[in-house]
Amino acid sequence: MNFLEKIGMPLLHKVDPEKAHGLAINALQLGAAASPGLVTSARLRTHFAGLDLPNPVGLAAGFDKNATALLGLSRAGFGFFEVGAATPRPQPGNPKPRLFRLTEDQAAINRFGFNNDGMEAISARLSHRPKDAVIGLNLGANKDSEDRAADFAKVLAHCGTHLDFATVNVSSPNTEKLRDLQGKAALSALLAGVMEARAGLDRKIPVFLKIAPDLTADELAEIAEVALESGLDAIIATNTTLDREGLRSAHRDEKGGLSGAPLFEKSTRVLAQLSKLTEGKLPLVGVGGVSNAEQAYTKILAGASVVQLYTALVYGGLSMVEDIVRGLDELLARDGFANVAEAVGTKREDWL
Repeated sequence: MNFLEKIGMPLLHKVDPEKAHGLAINALQLGAAASPGLVTSARLRTHFAGLDLPNPVGLAAGFDKNATALLGLSRAGFGFFEVGAATPRPQPGNPKPRLFRLTEDQAAINRFGFNNDGMEAISARLSHRPKDAVIGLNLGANKDSEDRAADFAKVLAHCGTHLDFATVNVSSPNTEKLRDLQGKAALSALLAGVMEARAGLDRKIPVFLKIAPDLTADELAEIAEVALESGLDAIIATNTTLDREGLRSAHRDEKGGLSGAPLFEKSTRVLAQLSKLTEGKLPLVGVGGVSNAEQAYTKILAGASVVQLYTALVYGGLSMVEDIVRGLDELLARDGFANVAEAVGTKREDWL
């Protein structure tokens, strides 16, 4: 944590969490946040799902929902970052309050409900994106849509020209019945529509699928099967959880998705199971509870080719990104790996 963060973070934590998040976005827009620029090395450079990344540490969707801080994020040390989720039409999301800090647990609970400015506004901002960054968009569906499955394809068709990758998000717990789209038949049909939309773009971009951590072994097996059959380029494991086991914070019973430290073990086990199910045929993104280099490395050893983080920034500040990336480089060197790919899945069995 740098000097400004040591002063500013305690003050931000006295403010309503959603307002504090808005202030963090403002700081990025004004250039007042940590900006180490490109952080890379020969070990860290990664080829993932057709993308050439300077390092394997990315920002998960949800931080910059409306693509308003693209330049600041491109200078924050991430190897890639994901904005959104975007829906076809703007929507306000669920009533406030809808974001809660669980400080004792180093976690957060949110029930935003895909609040965003809509695909037209987000696409317009992405059209002015920094060209040297790797930027993806999380695709969502409107809460009141008559055909939610079609919404994902609609957003991709509208925004795809400006993207390096897109993520199908059917795993948010905050839009009623959205997770029902993770079922085999529904997911196959949805992905067929998304792939058709991708085929209509000027260039082929990778499409990822983000899944929930609360799936049964049978459900995971079905998702792996559909993913391999549909032509997906990667799976992101995982989104937030509905589990509340072991929490101590006063807000532990709030409705919504739990993210942060308590999710680390659960999401890593799902990651390892997916790695085994897909037999290395589909690269994986490890998300959930990453707050330091050792945890990022653990995700890679369990089967992730790259990782993403978000909630840890609430407690560690944006400067932690550079610390994680450089720490990961040191861990790879310590264990004799020439690059990230050599380390992927080498300790998967520890999590099965």
